[in-house]
Amino acid sequence: MSHQANAYVVTASARLAAPPERVYSVIADYHHGHPRILPKQFTGLTVEKGGVGEGTVIRVAMRVFGRRFEFRGFVTEPEPGRVLVESNVGESESVTSFTVDPGSTAKQAVVTIATELRRRPALKGAIERFFTARTVRAMYGQELNLLEAAALPTPVDD
Repeated sequence: MSHQANAYVVTASARLAAPPERVYSVIADYHHGHPRILPKQFTGLTVEKGGVGEGTVIRVAMRVFGRRFEFRGFVTEPEPGRVLVESNVGESESVTSFTVDPGSTAKQAVVTIATELRRRPALKGAIERFFTARTVRAMYGQELNLLEAAALPTPVDD
């Protein structure tokens, strides 16, 4: 799925007070880092294969709008250290990218989370897009806050 007419994208970005390398390493570590940044709507992150970056295969569940969704994601790194992509297959087909860019100082990162979702037709689809976009954007706001906390250097690191 890539920017087709039958898809739409939901994004959220933030400037984090943590070095880009640390931020990226938290995102790419599905054993220890990534579970710490998932908002409360996500449960049961399981690593099926790998666990760090490219080649990782995960399963995760999400509860939203009173429904439970399960995802199986395949992780790629089109730009290792900068862009990580989770491609989910099945009924809830989606592609989520995490882009980590340097901030204005060495201890800042600008992070963008973007998810491309399948667009459903007609009015029902428009209503679904509206609520999904609002909900996903809010979840990504929480995820970015959790990411900053997980990536902040500890006093031992400084």
